Amino acid sequence: MLIEDAIVALQIHEVPGKAVEMRAYHKVDRSYWGLTNPVLDDQARLWRQELPLDERLQLASELWDSNAHEARICATKLLMQARIRPDDHAAWTLIKTWLDEVDCPAISDHFCLAGHRRLTSNPSRIYEVEAWTQSQHLWTRRAALTITLPWTKHRNPKPENLAIREQVLGWAASLAEDQNTSIQKAVATWVFELSRKDPERAAAFLTEHGPKMRNFARKDAGRLLPQNITPAA
Repeated sequence: MLIEDAIVALQIHEVPGKAVEMRAYHKVDRSYWGLTNPVLDDQARLWRQELPLDERLQLASELWDSNAHEARICATKLLMQARIRPDDHAAWTLIKTWLDEVDCPAISDHFCLAGHRRLTSNPSRIYEVEAWTQSQHLWTRRAALTITLPWTKHRNPKPENLAIREQVLGWAASLAEDQNTSIQKAVATWVFELSRKDPERAAAFLTEHGPKMRNFARKDAGRLLPQNITPAA
């Protein structure tokens, strides 16, 4: 599929006035087309069904390179599926090439949704993600936590999943000292989501590492837990 045709297929769904609102909200200088998420979901789903893998990867790459907000989100949605056959190595490689260009929460969140499907399909990739925690790039550090959120979801994790959970909690402990608001929110989100399934482990994390966190993040992380395990600053 030609990138020009793909852009036309998306832009015909523009909502008048929405692009201006989006630019003001996201505060990043790039093109905005004024599209809704359901439109992007529907179009990406259609292309996932219609296009062979090589064409889909090419389209995703070109949509991302266009640098339009909705195009980048749609690019990630083209790779949001549990299984990519015959294998997902090329998709994971493409996702990683985007990482340094992530520059806002919305694109970061969609990037991580695509990435965590590739990560859960091959958990050995966790060792690649570990290096992200040391990056000077804010959104790379944030992604290390956001992309691993699936490991907060197990109520009775298998040993291999428990090992990854503990590995990521080690990253979160280090990042708890990072005072950047986006990183603090990412740590808080990870611990909060863990508290839904394993409140004891979340409480233990906050008891040990909560004092390093900013007050808002500590409270957010522990809002499902008894107040006595979220130490005051």
